[in-house]
Amino acid sequence: MERPKMAELESLETAAEHERILREIESTDTACIGPTLRSVYDGEEHGRFMDKLEARIRNHDREIEKMCNFHYQGFVDSITELLKVRAEAHKLKNQVTDTNRKLQNEGKELLVAMEELKQCRLQQRNISATVDKLTLCLPGEEFLPTPWIFWSSLFEFPTSSLFEFPTFF
Repeated sequence: MERPKMAELESLETAAEHERILREIESTDTACIGPTLRSVYDGEEHGRFMDKLEARIRNHDREIEKMCNFHYQGFVDSITELLKVRAEAHKLKNQVTDTNRKLQNEGKELLVAMEELKQCRLQQRNISATVDKLTLCLPGEEFLPTPWIFWSSLFEFPTSSLFEFPTFF
């Protein structure tokens, strides 16, 4: 019975050594891997180490595949979302273009109305300036009606004598 226990113990020691070597291979720089691999080839359990190495490689391949699938699905989801955003952006661009066109048309009408208002204000300013100048030219306007009233009160003309010439002397 001691023989099987001894074989199991050696097998456990070899398995532990293989695990240590595999961890060392995974964690070290590739430039320093030579001495580690030499210890594997120098030992008697080269075939078992290769089996463990193949199992470890398959395990890492599965993990890499899972990670890639996970990230690939995220990538696909991102692309799908971008396509939706692109469609919404296209709709928004069309709405902005339509709104811009409408504003441009309304702006043209507003410009025409503003030009008309500008002309009206210019005419109003010209009329006001003309009235002010004419007011300055007529300083004695309050005296003008007075002589007419005075002369018409002195001479009352009948309608029939309107066409006759009055004599003052």
